[in-house]
Amino acid sequence: MATVSLSSGVRSALSSLGSTKTEAQQAQFRLATGKKVNSAVDNPVNFFTASGLNDRAGQLTDLLDGISNGVQTIQAASKGLDSITSLVKSLQSTVKQAQNDAASNRPKVTSNVAGGLATTAEATLRNSSQREAALNKLVIDDNGVTANTATAGYQGNLGVATAGAGTNAVQIQAGNTTYSFSFDGTTTLRDLVNNINSSGIATASVGNDGQLTVTGSGSDALTIEAGTLNAGVFAAVAGDNTALFGTADNTAVVASGNSAVRTTLVKQFNDLRDQIDGLAKDAGFNGINLLGGDKLSITFNEKTGANKNKLDVQGETVTATNLGIGSAVDGTATGNDYNIQNDTDLAKAADALTNVLTSLRATSSSLGSQLSVVETRQNFTKDMVNTLTAGADNLTLADTNEEGAKLLALQTRQQLSQTALSLSNQADQAVLRLF
Repeated sequence: MATVSLSSGVRSALSSLGSTKTEAQQAQFRLATGKKVNSAVDNPVNFFTASGLNDRAGQLTDLLDGISNGVQTIQAASKGLDSITSLVKSLQSTVKQAQNDAASNRPKVTSNVAGGLATTAEATLRNSSQREAALNKLVIDDNGVTANTATAGYQGNLGVATAGAGTNAVQIQAGNTTYSFSFDGTTTLRDLVNNINSSGIATASVGNDGQLTVTGSGSDALTIEAGTLNAGVFAAVAGDNTALFGTADNTAVVASGNSAVRTTLVKQFNDLRDQIDGLAKDAGFNGINLLGGDKLSITFNEKTGANKNKLDVQGETVTATNLGIGSAVDGTATGNDYNIQNDTDLAKAADALTNVLTSLRATSSSLGSQLSVVETRQNFTKDMVNTLTAGADNLTLADTNEEGAKLLALQTRQQLSQTALSLSNQADQAVLRLF
């Protein structure tokens, strides 16, 4: 095969055209990919540095999903606590409603002496009301154990026996509180009423019908009995309660109160209490419930071992029992339950609910603090991903304006090189004119 020799002008034009074509293809490729470094051949340092930055940005992006789930899990628990707090406040309202119905819950002892402690006939003889005639009667019968009726000139007595050993006395008991007071032959029913009223655990009054009524100041069952007091020791005396209250036996008179309104509130209280447990069980997210005692672990960086950064959020089992809220019962309470008929138990329930609110606020504050940490790390991670991606792009991305202008210039050069090649060929063709 014969070798064809090219003139120096043609060879130079061909070389320039090839170089221009290569540069134009490179510019087109950069514009197509948007990168000036597409492989290690283009720039090894920038290529591998950008790959490392992109890899870390990708790992942090993957962690963002877990961080986002962590935020939602804490928020779900926080919303659950808010709702439980509302239920506890409703329980407080129920207790307050029960306390407001205290008047109908007071135990009451009313005498049923025939005709009253002073009859209408006695009142007429004394020229006074039946109530005043009863209040002015002496309590003790100094000449026997039979009540003496009032006359125009004598105030009468109730027939309580004169004490043998010790002194005559009355004892009142409500719950764990006992109050005793003594009286003598000059004591009237009015004095006895005043003594009961000063006890602090009961009040006494005489009605227009001449009957004595003793009402407890609290909701505890009330016991009242008459007898003797000797060196601080009380002993009941047969017949004394009969004289004062008209009882059929000689034992203490016992009365307990009951409120129909409080009875209806038992179910309301317990229904609200049960909702606390149900609500806490429903406060989970993606299988993790911080109000059910679960533990949430949130990873913040891509490292392992000692360099791994994470936050562990330990939940607690929230139930009415764990919070210290007992059930309401309509009668004798056991354990942490509350007898809704008892003022002391209601006060105990009110105090317990106040403590529960304090505990819930502390738990909510702790979750809020942890949520703030997680959200801060979430925002930091997003910013870090953007920083890493921008850094990688700065190392590899092409300036499209620059590459576009360069391609336009190369295309112009390419056209000029083709023209130069054509001119070089025309110089060689001039030889043909000699023939």
